[in-house]
Amino acid sequence: MLLLVENHSVPADRRVWAEAQSLRRAGYRVSVICPRGRHMDRAPFQFLDDVAIYRFPMPFDGPSRLHFVLEYLWAFLACFGLTLRVWRERGFDVIHVGNPPDFFFPFAWLGKLFGKRFVFDQHDLCPETYLSKFAAARKGLLYRALLWAEKRSYAAADLVIATNESYRDVGRTRGGVPEERLYVVRNSPNRELFRPRPVDPALKRGFEHMVCYVGVMAQQDGVDYLLRAAHHVVHAMGRSDVLFILIGTGDAWDDLQRLHAELQLERHVVFTGRIPDEPMLAYLASADLCASPDPCNPLNDVSTMTKLMEFMAMGKAIVSFDLKEARYSAGEAAVYVADNDTQAFGRAIVELLDDPERRRLMGDLGLRRIRDEIGWEKSEEQLCAAYEQILPNGRHAAH
Repeated sequence: MLLLVENHSVPADRRVWAEAQSLRRAGYRVSVICPRGRHMDRAPFQFLDDVAIYRFPMPFDGPSRLHFVLEYLWAFLACFGLTLRVWRERGFDVIHVGNPPDFFFPFAWLGKLFGKRFVFDQHDLCPETYLSKFAAARKGLLYRALLWAEKRSYAAADLVIATNESYRDVGRTRGGVPEERLYVVRNSPNRELFRPRPVDPALKRGFEHMVCYVGVMAQQDGVDYLLRAAHHVVHAMGRSDVLFILIGTGDAWDDLQRLHAELQLERHVVFTGRIPDEPMLAYLASADLCASPDPCNPLNDVSTMTKLMEFMAMGKAIVSFDLKEARYSAGEAAVYVADNDTQAFGRAIVELLDDPERRRLMGDLGLRRIRDEIGWEKSEEQLCAAYEQILPNGRHAAH
C-alpha cells in the first residue's frame, strides 16, 4: 500500500497514521509519502513501526492564492518523484491518496497501466476549502478547476473513502460515485494514546482555569476566533483567572502572533507550537475544558474535526461553533455557539468553567461515545472491508 498525503506530515496526521497502522495490522506492507513538518517529522526518510515514510520539503506553504497554486504544483512533482522511488524500492499494489489536493488522479491513470488500484480518501472538500480559506474568492476559474479535479478523482478511483455521511453524500451526488464504491471511515482518535490521565497542576502556571486547543493553525481552523473569544473573556469579562494554551502550528501562525499582540493577550494566551505527544497530552489532561473554534462555513459545517474527538477521548467538555458534523460527533459533550459569535464563545467558556459538575458530566458523555459508538475500531473494520473489496484474493499479505 502507498498512502500519499500532501497537506500534513506523518505521523502528525493522525488519520493517515491510523490508516497506515490499521493496514499494517491487516497484513499489508505500507509506505507513506508526505511533506516534512515545520518542527518535527523532518527526516527525508524514516522507518517507523514497520511503515516506510518518505518526506518532501514544502517551500511554498503560505496564506496567499499564489502560494496555494505553487504549493500544489510543487507537491505534485515531488510526490510523483517519490512515488517512482517507492515503486522501485518497495513496490505497491494500491495508491491511496488523502486529499487535499484533488490533483493526483494522473497517478491513477499511470498506475492502472500496470495493474495498480487507486483509492481516493476524501479528507476535505477542496472547492469548499478554497472558498473558506480565501474570503474574497468567487466561484470563478480556479473554483471550477477544483470541481473538475474533484470529479476526475472520483472517476479514477476504484474506491472512494469519506470521513462522514455528509462527504459520502457529496461523492454520490456531485461525484456520481456508485454506492458500492463508497465507504465511510470516520476520523477517530487512538484510544491507547488519547485517554484520561492524571492532572499536572503546574501546567496552569498559577491560573485557576485552563482552556486548551490542539490542532492545525490555518485560516479555516478559527484560531483567530478563539483569540478574540479569549480577549472577551479577559478584557471584557474581567476574568484574569483563565489561561489559554494553544498547541500546534500552520500557515496562519504569523498572522496569529500579530493578533495575539494586538489583543494584548501575552499573559493569558500561550502558543507552544507543535510539541511531542506526551507534553501535549499532559496539557489536555490538565485542561478544564477544550475549545474547537472552527467557524461555520461551507467546508467546516460538513467536516469531521479530529481534534473534537481527541478532546472527547480525554474526557473533556468542549465549546464549539454550531456545525452539523460537530453536533453529530460530539453530541452532548459540547456546547454549541451560533453565528460564529466570538463574544458568545467566550461567554460559553466562562459559563462552563464556573460549572465543574456540568463539565464532568459532559466529559463522561464524550468519553462514553468514543468508547462505545465512534471509536477507531469501527473505522478500522470499514477500512479493511473496503480494501477487501478492491483487492483480488491473496494480494493482501505483506511481501
